[in-house]
Parts: sequence; structure tokens; C-alpha cells
Amino acid sequence: MSKNILLFLLLAVSALTAQKTTSDQLAQFDFQKLQARLEIRPEQQEVLGSVHFTFAILEQADTLKIDGRKMEFSEVLLNGEKARFYTDDTGIYVLSTFAPSVSNELDLKYTAYPESAMYFINWQDKTPEAAREVWTQGQGKYTSNWLPSFDELREKLEFDLTYIFPKSYQLIANGLLKSRSENDSLITWQYDMEKPMSSYLVGMAAAQFDSLTENAASGVPLKMYFRKPEAGKAEATYRYSKEIFDFFEKEIGVPFPWQNYKQLPVVNFLYGGMENTGTTIFAESLMTDSIGFNDQNYVNVNAHELAHQWFGDLVTEHSGKHHWLNEGFATYYALLAEKEIFGEDYYYWKLYQTAEQLKEASDSGKGQAVLRTGNNSLTYYQKGAWVLHMLREQVGDAAFREGIKNYLNHYSFQNPTTEKFLTEMELVSGQDLEQFKKDWLEQSAFKASQALESLKRSEFIQQYLQVAGLREFPLEDKKELLRAALDFPVNDYTGQEAVHQLQGENSQVAYDLFEKALESGNLYVRQAVAQTMENIPQIFKKQFEGLLNDDSYITKEISFFKLWSQFPESRPAYFKKLKEVEGFYNKNVRMLWLTLNLVTPDYEPGKNADYYQELAGYAEKWQPIEIQQNAFSYLYQISAFNDASLESVILGTGNPNSGFRNYCRQLLQELLKSQEYRERLEALAEGMDAKAVSYLQSKLSP
Repeated sequence: MSKNILLFLLLAVSALTAQKTTSDQLAQFDFQKLQARLEIRPEQQEVLGSVHFTFAILEQADTLKIDGRKMEFSEVLLNGEKARFYTDDTGIYVLSTFAPSVSNELDLKYTAYPESAMYFINWQDKTPEAAREVWTQGQGKYTSNWLPSFDELREKLEFDLTYIFPKSYQLIANGLLKSRSENDSLITWQYDMEKPMSSYLVGMAAAQFDSLTENAASGVPLKMYFRKPEAGKAEATYRYSKEIFDFFEKEIGVPFPWQNYKQLPVVNFLYGGMENTGTTIFAESLMTDSIGFNDQNYVNVNAHELAHQWFGDLVTEHSGKHHWLNEGFATYYALLAEKEIFGEDYYYWKLYQTAEQLKEASDSGKGQAVLRTGNNSLTYYQKGAWVLHMLREQVGDAAFREGIKNYLNHYSFQNPTTEKFLTEMELVSGQDLEQFKKDWLEQSAFKASQALESLKRSEFIQQYLQVAGLREFPLEDKKELLRAALDFPVNDYTGQEAVHQLQGENSQVAYDLFEKALESGNLYVRQAVAQTMENIPQIFKKQFEGLLNDDSYITKEISFFKLWSQFPESRPAYFKKLKEVEGFYNKNVRMLWLTLNLVTPDYEPGKNADYYQELAGYAEKWQPIEIQQNAFSYLYQISAFNDASLESVILGTGNPNSGFRNYCRQLLQELLKSQEYRERLEALAEGMDAKAVSYLQSKLSP
């Protein structure tokens, strides 16, 4: 009884101690290095690890916390001696009389069963084609789910991690690979970092990777990975990678701060990309071939995550209130890189598009101040980028570049505030930026008038706005201006605007303009014709069929469907034309082809079973989520779900990718409106894991 009372008192006192703020611990302890040896067991979805921390004690303290979510700790040594500790769902609390001292060590052994931050893809699936991977996402999900570390981003330390993983897979992680050794079934990968970073930037991915290698102009090794089935897309996906890297080192004026740079595409990633230090992980769905590159490519995400290596990794925001210092900067510098690649018109077009979004949000009362916690992405990313665009115009190129360089050099491996950044800009420019701060960082409204004046520095934007201003005019009154907008060489964006203003028009004037647009040879203007022309006149049939040859999977998909719908007699020719075309990563053209084939009874009826099996096969649970989602949409349209695809929908309602999860939940609710599907879903749920069917059960309950 007395032991229980003592234990209760100890835990009560410790709980009170644990309420100390993170700032207290930052003032009391300075962690310098984390060395760990981690065995990742993907089939068991567990991590066995030992961690060695090196740290200094700055102030007297009695409790030290290491974040480690729902971990089991089997051994805790403080400076080589067994330490008193207790745990909760967030981490481990080491209890001692901590006195100021320079060199201290903490050793932990643990087991983790990560529910977040480390993701095990397809390890329970025996399908030979399934991509089996393990990858991590620290930001927003917490590295402390699989590695004892620090959720507080201001605690920066050097990470030297050794991983043990099954053979036949490449394991890529932060830092320089120092050694690789293997036994009968496992490979040990030892990685070394030289500089400190926040824990959320620790990243790894294991898959059956192949790679390309280049060296930057400065000599930094650039390694670009891909799964072997995606090898044909590697060149187009990584196009301009070296150019972007070289441009940033020159434009930013500070050398790349890490040992090397690696890029890793993974299946079912949660976001577009993540800037783990020296090791960007991105969604494999961004991989593309040369045709897909014209409509959807990796360039922006590539540049954005690379920019973070300076803005976010080298210098990290102080807190959520200053999140734009990470995301606004990365968005702005990515836009500068795209300007270098695609030209000034592209740069101003992207600024114009985001200005329209920001103005709409502002006018509807949904504007947000940049300097604020809890903003949406539009504010932190796009409004943050606008802040830098306007600041550069105000202080001038030379001062802006010098200020950026000083900011990075003065606050390397630190967590400055916005005020620190503005001080650097004031020092180099000699300007008082207080009013700028109020207008662009503290005001919720978007300064649309100032933004418009900036945009009008572009002659292209002036021309575009003149054409866009014609939208409400009758076609007869604006036909000559639209015709002029389609004169060779037609601008991508102005030409598209001119064509979109022909929506719903069926006059000879409209057809003449459509014809001129088709003859322009501009890929995007021709795409606008495919999107805009609803009823294809017989005289336009041949020209419209020519769109099937364009190097655009969007154009091929749209024109194929419209031609199939309006010219039944020519369907065999259209099917033959696109039979071998897959399209984007999500197989947009192929799945449309399969679906239209299945609903065309007089075309290849003997192959319907094979074509249905292929379409339904794309909905199987091991397929990448982008492919599953596209298959779901077509199966829903033709009401053709089999049990395997229904099971995939159920599983999708619990997927960690929020976009896919929400899609599956909405789809499930629609399917439940059908009595037949409802009964089949109920029957399937009986044989599935309770956690997997929890969302379905919540919708079946009265």
C-alpha cells in the first residue's frame, strides 16, 4: 500500500512538472546530437531502436522530456547510469537533479508501432505488382511517432541515423551514406549529418529505387530516384533539376547548406512534397512523361521543396505565427525559378492568378493577416509570396538580395521571427518598413490596388486584362479584338482567354475564331478549343479530330469524349487511335477508353470481360490512390463496382491521405443510397477489420 501511495505522489508531482512549457526546457537543456540505430520491420509495422543523445545542461532542472508517442521504453540510462523515468502517450520524462554541465548523455531503447508519420505501404498485400514501401512525413505528423526526438521545432540537433531494413530495397535518408553492409536478409544503412536541424525534417524512404545522378555547378551531388516501373518518366520528371539548383545558389547568394541533395518519389504520399533536410520526398503521382509534362509537371514542387533547404531547413520559422517565413519564401523562390525556365509571362500569370484568389477571399471577408497562427495555405504560401514580390519592388533588387543573404547567414540553424527578417531588410535598404509590415503582413485585406499596379508592369498582363475585360460584351462587338488576340504568335494565356469567351457561341463568327485558334499551332489555345466547343459542326470534325494528336493528355481526353459522343459512326477509329495511350499517372486516357468501350455494345463485345477486369483492377486496394480514385469515379458512373473495389472504397475511408479519404467517404455515402450496394457493403464489413470499417459502421448506424 505504501509503495502505491509513493508511486501516486511521484506521478502527481511529475505530472505537474510536465506542465512546464517547452520554452522552459529550451532554456534548461541544449541538445547537440542524436545518434540512433533503428530496425524497421515493415511486415510487423514496428520499429526497434536505440538512441543516444548528447546534450548540455544550461540551468538547474528536475525533469527532462523526450517526445516519443505511444512508445515502449525498455532501458533508460543517464550518463551511463539507470535513470528514473515515467512515460505517457506523448513521450518519456527522465527524472534527476540536473545541474549545469557541458557534456551529458542519455541512452534509450524503445519499440514503436507508428500510427502516423511513418507509413507502411502494401506490406500486407501479396500482389506481385504492388509497390512495397516505407516512408516518413514529419511535418504536421510528428517524427516522435517513430523516433524519440523533439516536436518543438526550435530544438535543433545533428542526427546521425543507422537503419536496418530488409534486403532488395534501397533505403534513402538525410545526410551522407557512410556505410552499407548486409547479411542474409537485412541491410544496414549508416547515414551521417554534419549540421543541426529540427526533428520534423528527419526523413527516410525505402523502396525498390533506381536513380539518376548529376552534379551541380558548385559540385553538390544531386541524386534523383524513381521506382523501376516509372523509369520511362525519370527524364521528364526531373527536367530542369540541375538548372533550378544552380539558379538558387546564384540567386540566393548562399551556398547549398547540406552535404548532398536527394529527391524520392513515393506511392500514396500525403502531400505534393516535403522538404526533409537534403532529402525531398514527393508524391510519385507527379512523375510524368514528356507529353504529360506539358500540362502537369514536377517543376514547381521541385523548386518549392529545394527552396525550403534554405528557407525552412537552414533558417526555420520561430513559431506558427511566422510560418510564412518557410512557406511564403519557398513559394516565391519557386516562382522565380519557374520565371527563369518558362519566362516572365509565366511569372506574372501565376502572380495574377493568386492575386485573383486573394482578392476574392478578401472581398468575401475571408482574408487573413500573414502574421497569424492558424492560417490557410492561400495566406501562408501565396500571400506570403506576394509579400516578397512587393518588398523586392520597394527596396530594389540589390538591397533585396543582400538582405536575403544577410538574413540566412545571420540566422543559420536558428529560428528567427519576421521582425528579425525585416530588420535585415531595413539595414540594407535604409528604409523604414513599418508601414509595409502593417499593409502586407498585419492586414487581413489583400492590397489589390497595389498588386494590380505591380502586375501592370508586365506588358503581357496589360494585354491580357484588355481581352479579359471583353467578357460581358456581345461577340459581334468584340470579334476583331478577339481575332487580334489570336494573331500569330499567340500568347498562351491571352489566346486561351479569347477562346473561352466563345463558350456557348454557335455563329459563323465564332466558328471562324475557333478555326483560327485551331490553326494557331499553340498547344494550350487548341486545348481551350477542346474545352470550349460543345457542339462540333460537321465541317469542324476533321480539325477537331486533329486534337487527338496533340501532345496533351488533357486535350486527348476531352476531345476523345466529345468526338465519341457526337460522331458514333467514327467510334472504331477513335478507339483504335487511343488504344495504347495511358495518359497521366492516374491513367486518365486509358480509363476513359475502357469505360467508353464498355458502354459501346457494338464495339469489341467479345473483349468486354477483359476490359472490365482491367478497369476494376485499377480500383484494387494495392493500387496507388490516384489510380484507385479515378477507377472509382468510372465504376460509379457505370454502376459496376465488384466486391474487391467496394472493399477498396471502405479501406479508403481511413486512408491517411486526407484528399483520398474524404473522396472515399463521400463516395461511400452515395453508394449507401443504393439498397443493393448497401447490402453488399454490410456483408463485406462482416469479414473486415473493425478499425477499417469504423466509418462505414458510423453511417450504417441509425
